[in-house]
Amino acid sequence: MRATARPRAIPRLTSRPAVWLLTLAVLGGTVCRAQTPEAIELVARDPAGCGLLCKSQGKTVLMVAGTPKQMGAAHGTLLRSQTRKLVATVLFLVGTVDSIRTGKSFLERMGEIEKRTLPHTPPRFLAECDALSKAAGVPQQQGRYANLFPERFHCSGVAVRGKATHDGRVLHARVLDYMRDIDLQSAAAVVVFMPEGRNRWMSLGYAGFIGTVTAMNEKGLAVGEMGGGGVGDWDGVPMSFLLRDVMERAATVEEALEIIRTTPRTCEYYYVLSDKSRAMRALHCTPEKMVVLQPGQQHADLPTVPEDTVMVSGPGRAEALSERLQQHYGKIDVPTLIEIIKRPVAMDSNLHDAIFAAESLEMWCADAGKTTPACDEPYAHFQLDALVRFFEQTMDLSHSQVR
Repeated sequence: MRATARPRAIPRLTSRPAVWLLTLAVLGGTVCRAQTPEAIELVARDPAGCGLLCKSQGKTVLMVAGTPKQMGAAHGTLLRSQTRKLVATVLFLVGTVDSIRTGKSFLERMGEIEKRTLPHTPPRFLAECDALSKAAGVPQQQGRYANLFPERFHCSGVAVRGKATHDGRVLHARVLDYMRDIDLQSAAAVVVFMPEGRNRWMSLGYAGFIGTVTAMNEKGLAVGEMGGGGVGDWDGVPMSFLLRDVMERAATVEEALEIIRTTPRTCEYYYVLSDKSRAMRALHCTPEKMVVLQPGQQHADLPTVPEDTVMVSGPGRAEALSERLQQHYGKIDVPTLIEIIKRPVAMDSNLHDAIFAAESLEMWCADAGKTTPACDEPYAHFQLDALVRFFEQTMDLSHSQVR
């Protein structure tokens, strides 16, 4: 049963934080069965009953449910300080440097992106973004600009299955390389979105950010992206909102392809998609065209792509990725894939990494440290359906105490 909004006044369960147990732990960069299951700690709740803020394995975990306005308000309320910091970092620190580097006003450019993407953006995303900004005490325009910022991300991605993996299941790795040195990782969060009437899904994301570049939904569909060129091609749905739309409406790779194919797109992006049926594809998209690569399909711009594999990466990194995939072919599991995506596949700017196992709704993830790339940091483990159950059970318990 889907989560619904609760009464506006919900008291604390107890003066002590609630602690729940997960089933796996990831320590020291390797995956292992836990002797003692990892705990999830309840830190705070949205007074309106539409969100929870938690901690687990050193990660911030945000869960929001309801209408777009309810989810946005809960997000802004529970991650207020982190959202304000991220917006300031993106718009004023990065914006100032970008203005100096390009000779063009960063804020004027963001205003142009907003104007040109606005006719194509689903209204529910704008409503959620604006409610988030209001709750966090951020001007509406700044909140929108910060959510359009990912139009500049660059990354790598790979999915493997069948003959490539040691047990045949599909594993999907995503590497986000972008601006580690500006401390975006201090606003990092695993966010579980439970929108009314749509798929529930989780994103490896950031405070104040309602789109996604790294995600998996309850249907067992996972996605990651890699930025390309095409700066200035902004007459479409912003990339991070397009991927959110895929998470909320699609159940399979084929359904995701149809949404991406029929949606007006911005700039140039590459995607890797996988689902629990072990379907997977790599995409190269511009506003004008969409190229779909099948598992094992060779392409002139890529080095050797092994059978039962799809991959996208930049020059130099792609060669290292291909070599490692071939070296470990037939034996790839989660710990091996963690090793495969380390440098030089990941860059020094590596901001976060994720590995999805769509069939079991599991995600292993790492965020950059203060001075270290994500690939050198320990991984945490999350299971989407377990997080949803935690939210529903916590809210049910809270609701029962009101009566």
